[in-house]
Amino acid sequence: MFKNHPKGLIGAALSNMGERLGFYVMMAILVLFLEAKFGFGGTTKGVLIYTVFFTSIYVLALVGGIIADRTRKYKGTIGIGLVLMMIGYVIIAWPTPTPAPNKTLSLVFTCFGLFAIAFGNGLFKGNLQAVVGQLYDNPTYSGRRDVGFQIFYMFINVGAMFSPILAVGVRNWYVQSQGFGFNQTLPDLCNQYLSGTMTPEAMERFTGLAAEVSRGPVADLGAFAQKYLSVFVTGYHYAFIVAAVAMLISIFIFMANRKRLPDPAKKVVNKDAVAAAGAEMTLAEIKQRIYALFAVFGVVIFFWFSFHQNGVTLTYFAKDYTNLEGFVINLGFMRLEGAEMFQAFNPMLVVLLTPIVIGFFGWLKAKGKEPSTPKKIVIGMGIATAAFIVMALGSQGLPTKEALTQMGGLEQARLVTPWLLIGTYFILTVAELFISPLGLSFVSKVAPPKYQGLMQGAWLSATAIGNSLLILGAVFYNNIPIWATWMVFAVACALSMGTMLAMLKWLERVSK
Repeated sequence: MFKNHPKGLIGAALSNMGERLGFYVMMAILVLFLEAKFGFGGTTKGVLIYTVFFTSIYVLALVGGIIADRTRKYKGTIGIGLVLMMIGYVIIAWPTPTPAPNKTLSLVFTCFGLFAIAFGNGLFKGNLQAVVGQLYDNPTYSGRRDVGFQIFYMFINVGAMFSPILAVGVRNWYVQSQGFGFNQTLPDLCNQYLSGTMTPEAMERFTGLAAEVSRGPVADLGAFAQKYLSVFVTGYHYAFIVAAVAMLISIFIFMANRKRLPDPAKKVVNKDAVAAAGAEMTLAEIKQRIYALFAVFGVVIFFWFSFHQNGVTLTYFAKDYTNLEGFVINLGFMRLEGAEMFQAFNPMLVVLLTPIVIGFFGWLKAKGKEPSTPKKIVIGMGIATAAFIVMALGSQGLPTKEALTQMGGLEQARLVTPWLLIGTYFILTVAELFISPLGLSFVSKVAPPKYQGLMQGAWLSATAIGNSLLILGAVFYNNIPIWATWMVFAVACALSMGTMLAMLKWLERVSK
């Protein structure tokens, strides 16, 4: 697979693979962790923190790009970012008491850890992508830039593929080791009981589930609620240790491969590079390239707003409306079950589908019919639209979130099949492969050389703006019919596709 690609690609891919393993542990469990630990269920407070965190990651990528461009120390900036992320994960992994004696202090401690992760990611992510882009500035490899970024993207998802499984496994192992069974709806019910907001209907369900996970009648529901919450959330804390260990591995891989990676700060002056570069770019050409990049950045905002619902509304849907009874892997010492398990499908499918997509584009290229990079992005937007239409059709007839809270949860017979989410993740992953790695390729190709770090940061900042809208997904989910929530995202992706299509000829001309 790495044949005919620069040697530094595998080192960069493996460095990012460890970082993504840790990051996707966070993505899989963060919202549910915040809701269980701080009692945010039924409100948008947990999603607000999640939104600010994910927005900060990508906004700070722009800051990281500026720092690297000005200091000209790209690889040093990347290394500092990795260390900061590891520190942040260690802070989050520290098992502070639940329910918290001082909720405000505990929340500040958690947010400090999240900030360290976000700032470290900002220093790391965009600058590593800029380094990968420079690998393909060599004329020997320039024709394989799209494929190179697809391979890079596939390898980092190898790490992400195992993240939800490891996170769920550690959490469930700890719950099981403390003598309890696992139930994904109980943390919300425990918080409702402790806050005195439980309806009689929910109380009846809570009593039954408490006896089920305790394997016998529960005499003191208050003591049970406190104990179960403490055990459940401590399991989440221990899951974050997986992320910290993954970051440590990523640091070692990066340091071992550092010398093989180019440094965008160093100007290449060999004859081949000069011949490939041709004449110095004019100011007009630089402006056209930057205009084109920002046009694409503006469009993909709405894709990321929709796609990153996998950590918010799609996870809520898995917890609230999906039948997970048969969606269990029993390993004896632990049971892999829970809404977070669905997070494994996206990276798993990236790994499985990337060689197919690369082969398909290679086949089209051999016939002289390969679409341009901007056209591939347009196709991806259309595929994403289809994914949310599937979710809307599969959610017909489900009660609203407000009605669900009053009921204390749906009966087993009314829950939807997990294949609805699995199918949606499959379609969204195909869309992602047409957009995300090819977007990185487009930026590295079109960005003027002296703005490589800045433009990679700007691409990630567009993702940040999309992430800043994630909270709207939670607002829709809690206040309008579930099927209508998915149609909002379908319309957002359709509008992105139409806008990109209108600019297609101009973008193809600029990117030649």
